[in-house]
Amino acid sequence: MTGMKKGAGEDPFADDSSTESATTTETQTKDSEPEPAEETDSNQAEGEDTQQPRQQIQIPYKFRRDGVQDGRDRVPLFLQKETKVAERDALREFEDRFEENVSLTDLREALMKVGLQHLDETEECLEEWGYGMTFD
Repeated sequence: MTGMKKGAGEDPFADDSSTESATTTETQTKDSEPEPAEETDSNQAEGEDTQQPRQQIQIPYKFRRDGVQDGRDRVPLFLQKETKVAERDALREFEDRFEENVSLTDLREALMKVGLQHLDETEECLEEWGYGMTFD
């Protein structure tokens, strides 16, 4: 097909498509631009005012669960005799403070969580047990 005039097989809208896509992009960019700052600030202020009274009260875990094992994974725990005695004494202490029965499972997890928040003191305990000792 060499007999065709120059430009007959060319896309007559080739240049227009790039112009059109640029125009479309500009339109989309303008559409997605944020509102003026004054309106946004006033909307946020209204949203904050309406959200504060809607805050939901978190029901404590003790009252949300069906049983003491609910939401917990079973982890075997072996305790030295003096640790077991200290755990029993702590359980009695907390039952006196709260004037109600305290679940041993709850006490153990609370002790674990506090220990995780105090790694330096945990490290000291592990060092007493011999961790970190070297024998050169």
